[in-house]
Amino acid sequence: PKQKRTIIKQQNNNNNNINLKSTMGTTTTTTSVVDQKHGLTLSFLDELRLKYPHQPTFLQAVEEMALSLVDLFQDPEQGEFYKRAFLVMTEPERIISFRVPWTDDQGQIHINRGWRVEFNSALGPYKGGLRFHPTVDDGVLKFLGFEQIFKNALTGLPLGGGKGGSDFNPKGKSNAEIMRFCQSFMTELHRYLHPSTDVPAGDIGVGGREIGYMYGTYKRLTNKHGEGVLTGKSLLFGGSPFRPEATGYGLVYMTKLAVEDKLKRSLKGMRCAVSGSGNVAQFATQKLLEFGAKVISVSDSSGVLIFENGLTEQDLEIVMDCKNQQRGRLSSIETKVSGTYIAGKSPWNVDVKYDLALPCATQNEIDLDAAQLLVKNGVLGVLEGANLPTNAQAQEHLRREGIMYIPGKASNAGGVGVSGLEMSQNAQRLTWKPEEVDQKLKDMMANIYKLMADEEGKGGTLEEGANRAGFLKVAQAMKELGQIW
Repeated sequence: PKQKRTIIKQQNNNNNNINLKSTMGTTTTTTSVVDQKHGLTLSFLDELRLKYPHQPTFLQAVEEMALSLVDLFQDPEQGEFYKRAFLVMTEPERIISFRVPWTDDQGQIHINRGWRVEFNSALGPYKGGLRFHPTVDDGVLKFLGFEQIFKNALTGLPLGGGKGGSDFNPKGKSNAEIMRFCQSFMTELHRYLHPSTDVPAGDIGVGGREIGYMYGTYKRLTNKHGEGVLTGKSLLFGGSPFRPEATGYGLVYMTKLAVEDKLKRSLKGMRCAVSGSGNVAQFATQKLLEFGAKVISVSDSSGVLIFENGLTEQDLEIVMDCKNQQRGRLSSIETKVSGTYIAGKSPWNVDVKYDLALPCATQNEIDLDAAQLLVKNGVLGVLEGANLPTNAQAQEHLRREGIMYIPGKASNAGGVGVSGLEMSQNAQRLTWKPEEVDQKLKDMMANIYKLMADEEGKGGTLEEGANRAGFLKVAQAMKELGQIW
C-alpha cells in the first residue's frame, strides 16, 4: 500500500493534545505523525519539526532517514535507545556563521554570508564539502551535513560529517572576483580548520580553482604547508590522484555492481540518463562510456542535451571544455555536438526512454511527475550522484513500482572516500599511484554495496540497508564515547 503520513492536528487542550514523554526526558505537547505503512508513530520527531519549520529540506532529509529506520525504532529492547541516538544526531555539534566581504572588478564592496556546519565528529574529524550557490543557507547546509554523517560512515574511514559554504553566486563572476571572494571566505574559516578537527572539500560552485585559492590563503595566514586541511587540491600541492573523478567514477562502480547483482545484466549497451554537467556528471559519463553504456543526456540549469544514439567521447570533450574552460552554458555548444538541445527542460521531464537514471545535478530534481514518467518509459533503476536529488513523493513512487533505488549517501560516497585517502597521503607526506587509488575506490564502493546488501537481507531495500548500516555505526560510536546512553 502507498506509504502515507496522517497528521492529527491539535484541536483543544482537553481532547486532542497528545502529551508525549520525550525520549530525552521532558514532556512536550505535539502533533502525532503516523507512518501508515509501518504503523509507527514518529511523534518523537515532532519537537524537531516545531523547532525548524523554516528548514524544510533539512526536515525532509531527517524524515526520510527516520522512515527507513522504523524497524530499529520498534525494537522492544533497543528502540528507545535508537530514538534517542537519532534525535541527538539531528542537532549539529556547532554551526559557525560569518560575514564574507569582497570587492568586485569595479571596486564595489559586496557582503555574503558564510557557514560551516560541524555536524557530528563521533567517527572522526568533520568532513564535507563547501558549496557556493545563491540558494545556500543554514537549513540547506544542515540537510547536506546530516546526509554526510551517514555517507562518511559507509566509507569505512574515520570521518565525521559536516558541510559548509556561502550564498555567493560564482556565475558571471571573473576569475579575479572569485579569487578575492575565496580569499575572504578562507580568512574567516581558516581558524576552525585542522587535519584532526575539520577538513572541507569542494561541492557545487567549488572546484579545483576555488580550492586552490582557499588553500593559498590558508598557507599564507598560517605559514603552514602540507597540512591536509582541504581536499580536492591540485597534485602540485598535496592532492590525490583520482580525487576529481572519484564521485562520478564511484557512482558508476556502484551502478555496475547493482545492475549485475539485482538486474542480472551487463551495463554495456544500457541507456543511461545523466543530469548535470559539472564534475560528477562529467566523470560519471566518462566511466559509463568506458563500460560501454549509452549516455543519453547531460544538462544544466538552462536546458538539456539529448543524444538519442548515445553521447560520444568527442561530445564529452566539448561538454567538458564548455564547462571547465569556457564556463559556458550547454546552449552555446548545441551546434558542435551530436545531440539535440532542449531549452528549459531536464532529462526527467522529456519523454525519452532510459534504462537507468543517474541524477547528478542538485537536490529534489526528480519529483513525482518525473518519477512517473521514468517508470512509464521503463526505467529499471535510479542511482543518485547528487545529494537527495529524488524527492519524497518520487522515492515513494519508485518503491511502490519496484524500481531499484540507491540513495546518494551510498552511491556518491566515492568522492568523500577518496578525500579521506587524500588526507592519509597528506599525513604520510606521500602521493600514491593512480592505479592504487582507483583500486581502493573500487574496493570501497564494493564494501558499501555489501553493507547495503547485508542489511537488505534482514528485510527491506538497498536504500534502507544503506541508511541502517550508516546509522548503526554512528550510534554505536556515540554510545562508546558517552554521548548517548
